[in-house]
Amino acid sequence: MGCKPAPSSEPLPSPGARLIPLALKTKPAPRSAPRPQILAVDDAKAVRTLVQKTFAVYACDVNEASNGFNALFQMEKGLPDLILLDVNMPIMGGLEMLTLLKSKPALAAIPVVILASPADHTVSAQLAALGIAGTLMKPFTPAALVEKVLGVLPLKPAGP
Repeated sequence: MGCKPAPSSEPLPSPGARLIPLALKTKPAPRSAPRPQILAVDDAKAVRTLVQKTFAVYACDVNEASNGFNALFQMEKGLPDLILLDVNMPIMGGLEMLTLLKSKPALAAIPVVILASPADHTVSAQLAALGIAGTLMKPFTPAALVEKVLGVLPLKPAGP
């Protein structure tokens, strides 16, 4: 009984709409679970699945979103203890999401680990200036992912 995948109900914005989710307008959603929460934000389903499978042996919950916009809606259900954030995504990329997070006091303290590709070097200085908890270069192994996450968020093995 490790990390359980959370159901994904990602709303899609209308074309051309620039909505700000309630998570940025209201107080943080109350914490409903004592287990650590990880939010994996990546447009590649394979990466989100890798995160789910990697942390299945830990006592935590992994939620996922395919872009920054959907991640902000996901955060209305409860704030994560850690965000794993891709840089290049459709609708709202990682840099834009991180900028919004760091501009809101209730969200700024959430540690963010960037999942970067070599092409993301053009924004690496901006990401670092915003105060990220770390960077993991793609492609990465499950062991590298665990090492990076455990350096930021202490996790316990899942119980029997």
